[in-house]
Amino acid sequence: MNKDTNTLEQVKQWCKNTMMEYLGIEITEVGGDYLCARMPVDHRTHQPMGLLHGGASVVLAESLASMGAALQVDLTKKACVGLEINANHIKGVREGWVHGNARAVHVGRSTQVWETTITTEAGDLVCISRMTVAVIDKR
Repeated sequence: MNKDTNTLEQVKQWCKNTMMEYLGIEITEVGGDYLCARMPVDHRTHQPMGLLHGGASVVLAESLASMGAALQVDLTKKACVGLEINANHIKGVREGWVHGNARAVHVGRSTQVWETTITTEAGDLVCISRMTVAVIDKR
């Protein structure tokens, strides 16, 4: 990641007019091989029983992993596309915020693997996800 050009503000701009903005996801930190964000647990992210929807957790995980992968390549020549994502939902949450931390496990020429942990404000593990990304040539 080139920290001179890929700033926190640039990544926040990528979120405009997307599902991330609708769900209230806020990027909080960008590093060389990681991204962090927080997401509210409210009416936008609840399932019918009033708990954080597992799909909302996956949206957070995939968004962070996808943006992290994109920051590792020259976007004028390459694109990053998801191949597979999995998530294990560990703990239910009814309110407050959850925090996502996505870290690169592998950054190669043609694939990347990212792991995202989602925790409560108190640090309890809510979800752990792994995503495989393909790095392809732009047409």
